[in-house]
Amino acid sequence: MKTLIVALRVTAVTLVVTGLIYPLVMTGISKALLHDRANGSMVTNDKGQVVGSELIGQNFEQAGYFRPRPSAAGDKGYDATNSGGSNLGPTSKKLRDRVTESVAKLKKQNPDARGHVPAELVTASASGLDPHLSPAGAMWQVPRVARARGVSQERVRQLVEANIEGRDLGFLGEPRVNVLLLNLALDRQFGAVQRTEEKKSAEQSTR
Repeated sequence: MKTLIVALRVTAVTLVVTGLIYPLVMTGISKALLHDRANGSMVTNDKGQVVGSELIGQNFEQAGYFRPRPSAAGDKGYDATNSGGSNLGPTSKKLRDRVTESVAKLKKQNPDARGHVPAELVTASASGLDPHLSPAGAMWQVPRVARARGVSQERVRQLVEANIEGRDLGFLGEPRVNVLLLNLALDRQFGAVQRTEEKKSAEQSTR
Protein backbone atom coordinates (compact mmCIF):
# COMPACT_ATOMS: atom_id res chain seq x y z
CA MET A 1 0.00 0.00 0.00
CA LYS A 2 2.84 2.37 0.86
CA THR A 3 4.50 1.67 -2.49
CA LEU A 4 1.19 2.19 -4.31
CA ILE A 5 0.66 5.57 -2.66
CA VAL A 6 4.17 6.69 -3.65
CA ALA A 7 3.56 5.53 -7.23
CA LEU A 8 0.26 7.41 -7.41
CA ARG A 9 1.89 10.58 -6.09
CA VAL A 10 4.70 10.34 -8.66
CA THR A 11 2.15 9.74 -11.43
CA ALA A 12 0.05 12.72 -10.36
CA VAL A 13 3.06 15.05 -10.14
CA THR A 14 4.35 13.86 -13.52
CA LEU A 15 0.95 14.43 -15.16
CA VAL A 16 0.64 17.93 -13.72
CA VAL A 17 4.20 18.97 -14.61
CA THR A 18 4.51 17.41 -18.07
CA GLY A 19 0.86 17.46 -19.11
CA LEU A 20 -0.21 20.86 -17.81
CA ILE A 21 2.51 23.17 -16.51
CA TYR A 22 5.12 22.48 -19.22
CA PRO A 23 2.72 22.87 -22.19
CA LEU A 24 1.26 26.08 -20.75
CA VAL A 25 4.70 27.59 -20.11
CA MET A 26 6.00 26.68 -23.57
CA THR A 27 2.83 27.96 -25.24
CA GLY A 28 3.10 31.23 -23.33
CA ILE A 29 6.74 31.69 -24.29
CA SER A 30 5.97 30.86 -27.93
CA LYS A 31 3.10 33.33 -28.10
CA ALA A 32 5.25 36.03 -26.51
CA LEU A 33 8.32 35.55 -28.70
CA LEU A 34 6.84 34.13 -31.92
CA HIS A 35 3.17 35.06 -31.82
CA ASP A 36 2.35 34.49 -35.51
CA ARG A 37 4.14 31.16 -35.75
CA ALA A 38 2.66 29.92 -32.48
CA ASN A 39 -0.79 30.55 -33.95
CA GLY A 40 -0.16 28.55 -37.14
CA SER A 41 1.65 31.09 -39.36
CA MET A 42 -1.69 32.35 -40.66
CA VAL A 43 -1.69 34.60 -43.73
CA THR A 44 -4.08 37.51 -44.29
CA ASN A 45 -4.94 39.41 -47.45
CA ASP A 46 -5.08 43.18 -47.88
CA LYS A 47 -8.54 43.21 -46.26
CA GLY A 48 -7.21 41.52 -43.13
CA GLN A 49 -9.02 38.26 -43.89
CA VAL A 50 -7.25 34.99 -43.11
CA VAL A 51 -6.70 33.15 -46.39
CA GLY A 52 -4.55 30.24 -45.23
CA SER A 53 -1.32 29.25 -43.58
CA GLU A 54 2.25 29.56 -44.82
CA LEU A 55 2.76 25.96 -43.75
CA ILE A 56 -0.17 24.27 -45.51
CA GLY A 57 -0.57 24.03 -49.27
CA GLN A 58 -3.92 24.74 -50.87
CA ASN A 59 -5.34 24.36 -54.35
CA PHE A 60 -5.46 27.16 -56.92
CA GLU A 61 -7.37 26.19 -60.06
CA GLN A 62 -7.70 29.56 -61.81
CA ALA A 63 -5.35 30.05 -64.78
CA GLY A 64 -4.18 33.39 -63.39
CA TYR A 65 -2.61 31.82 -60.32
CA PHE A 66 0.40 29.64 -59.67
CA ARG A 67 -0.54 26.09 -58.77
CA PRO A 68 1.10 24.00 -56.05
CA ARG A 69 2.10 20.35 -56.17
CA PRO A 70 -0.72 17.83 -56.58
CA SER A 71 -2.19 16.53 -53.34
CA ALA A 72 -3.33 13.10 -52.18
CA ALA A 73 -4.45 14.42 -48.79
CA GLY A 74 -8.11 13.49 -48.49
CA ASP A 75 -10.63 12.54 -51.18
CA LYS A 76 -10.31 15.85 -53.03
CA GLY A 77 -6.75 16.66 -51.96
CA TYR A 78 -5.36 19.53 -49.87
CA ASP A 79 -7.27 18.37 -46.79
CA ALA A 80 -5.29 19.64 -43.81
CA THR A 81 -7.07 17.19 -41.52
CA ASN A 82 -6.06 14.19 -43.63
CA SER A 83 -2.40 14.68 -44.46
CA GLY A 84 -0.81 11.86 -46.43
CA GLY A 85 0.61 10.66 -49.73
CA SER A 86 -0.82 8.35 -52.37
CA ASN A 87 1.50 5.46 -51.37
CA LEU A 88 1.88 4.60 -55.06
CA GLY A 89 5.37 3.29 -55.86
CA PRO A 90 7.54 3.99 -58.92
CA THR A 91 6.35 0.78 -60.60
CA SER A 92 2.66 1.64 -60.16
CA LYS A 93 0.77 1.75 -63.48
CA LYS A 94 -1.87 3.95 -61.84
CA LEU A 95 0.79 6.49 -60.88
CA ARG A 96 2.40 6.35 -64.32
CA ASP A 97 -0.94 6.88 -66.08
CA ARG A 98 -1.85 9.77 -63.77
CA VAL A 99 1.49 11.48 -64.32
CA THR A 100 1.25 11.04 -68.10
CA GLU A 101 -2.25 12.52 -68.09
CA SER A 102 -1.15 15.41 -65.87
CA VAL A 103 1.84 16.23 -68.08
CA ALA A 104 -0.36 16.35 -71.19
CA LYS A 105 -2.90 18.56 -69.40
CA LEU A 106 -0.27 20.99 -68.12
CA LYS A 107 1.33 21.32 -71.56
CA LYS A 108 -2.06 22.01 -73.14
CA GLN A 109 -2.84 24.69 -70.56
CA ASN A 110 0.61 26.24 -70.86
CA PRO A 111 1.69 25.89 -74.53
CA ASP A 112 4.21 28.72 -74.34
CA ALA A 113 6.23 27.11 -71.55
CA ARG A 114 9.71 25.95 -72.46
CA GLY A 115 11.37 22.72 -71.39
CA HIS A 116 9.97 19.67 -69.66
CA VAL A 117 7.24 19.88 -67.05
CA PRO A 118 8.98 19.88 -63.63
CA ALA A 119 8.40 16.58 -61.81
CA GLU A 120 7.05 18.35 -58.73
CA LEU A 121 4.06 19.66 -60.72
CA VAL A 122 2.83 16.14 -61.42
CA THR A 123 3.84 14.30 -58.23
CA ALA A 124 2.40 14.75 -54.76
CA SER A 125 4.54 15.25 -51.68
CA ALA A 126 4.51 12.79 -48.78
CA SER A 127 2.20 15.07 -46.78
CA GLY A 128 0.11 16.24 -49.72
CA LEU A 129 0.25 19.71 -48.20
CA ASP A 130 3.62 21.06 -49.36
CA PRO A 131 3.21 24.87 -49.50
CA HIS A 132 6.33 25.43 -51.62
CA LEU A 133 7.58 24.96 -55.17
CA SER A 134 11.12 25.16 -56.42
CA PRO A 135 11.92 28.33 -58.40
CA ALA A 136 11.95 26.17 -61.55
CA GLY A 137 8.47 24.84 -60.77
CA ALA A 138 7.14 28.38 -60.42
CA MET A 139 9.02 29.75 -63.44
CA TRP A 140 7.59 27.06 -65.72
CA GLN A 141 4.09 28.40 -64.96
CA VAL A 142 4.93 32.02 -65.77
CA PRO A 143 3.64 31.98 -69.41
CA ARG A 144 0.21 30.65 -68.38
CA VAL A 145 -0.18 33.12 -65.52
CA ALA A 146 1.00 36.07 -67.63
CA ARG A 147 -1.36 35.18 -70.49
CA ALA A 148 -4.36 34.76 -68.18
CA ARG A 149 -3.71 38.12 -66.53
CA GLY A 150 -2.83 39.97 -69.72
CA VAL A 151 0.60 41.11 -68.53
CA SER A 152 4.10 40.48 -69.82
CA GLN A 153 5.97 37.35 -68.83
CA GLU A 154 8.88 39.48 -67.68
CA ARG A 155 6.79 41.25 -65.05
CA VAL A 156 5.49 37.96 -63.69
CA ARG A 157 8.98 36.47 -63.78
CA GLN A 158 10.33 39.40 -61.77
CA LEU A 159 7.60 38.84 -59.18
CA VAL A 160 8.58 35.18 -58.84
CA GLU A 161 12.24 36.13 -58.38
CA ALA A 162 11.28 38.64 -55.69
CA ASN A 163 9.45 35.89 -53.76
CA ILE A 164 12.18 33.26 -53.81
CA GLU A 165 13.13 32.24 -50.27
CA GLY A 166 16.78 31.35 -49.73
CA ARG A 167 18.26 28.45 -47.80
CA ASP A 168 17.67 28.51 -44.04
CA LEU A 169 20.73 29.91 -42.27
CA GLY A 170 22.33 30.14 -45.70
CA PHE A 171 23.00 26.43 -46.11
CA LEU A 172 20.00 24.35 -45.01
CA GLY A 173 17.47 23.18 -47.59
CA GLU A 174 16.97 24.56 -51.09
CA PRO A 175 15.67 27.86 -52.49
CA ARG A 176 11.87 27.76 -52.68
CA VAL A 177 8.75 29.78 -53.41
CA ASN A 178 5.69 29.81 -51.15
CA VAL A 179 2.74 29.43 -53.54
CA LEU A 180 0.18 31.19 -51.34
CA LEU A 181 2.42 34.20 -50.70
CA LEU A 182 3.30 34.39 -54.40
CA ASN A 183 -0.36 34.40 -55.42
CA LEU A 184 -1.14 37.11 -52.88
CA ALA A 185 1.72 39.14 -54.36
CA LEU A 186 0.14 38.63 -57.79
CA ASP A 187 -3.18 40.02 -56.57
CA ARG A 188 -1.51 43.01 -54.95
CA GLN A 189 0.35 43.91 -58.13
CA PHE A 190 -2.11 42.94 -60.86
CA GLY A 191 -5.47 42.61 -59.11
CA ALA A 192 -7.43 39.54 -58.04
CA VAL A 193 -8.69 37.08 -60.63
CA GLN A 194 -12.43 36.55 -60.44
CA ARG A 195 -13.40 33.00 -59.56
CA THR A 196 -15.18 30.92 -62.18
CA GLU A 197 -18.23 30.53 -59.92
CA GLU A 198 -18.39 34.30 -59.41
CA LYS A 199 -18.19 34.85 -63.16
CA LYS A 200 -21.09 32.45 -63.76
CA SER A 201 -23.20 34.17 -61.09
CA ALA A 202 -22.43 37.58 -62.62
CA GLU A 203 -23.40 36.35 -66.08
CA GLN A 204 -26.66 34.84 -64.81
CA SER A 205 -27.59 38.02 -62.95
CA THR A 206 -27.21 40.10 -66.13
CA ARG A 207 -29.51 37.85 -68.17
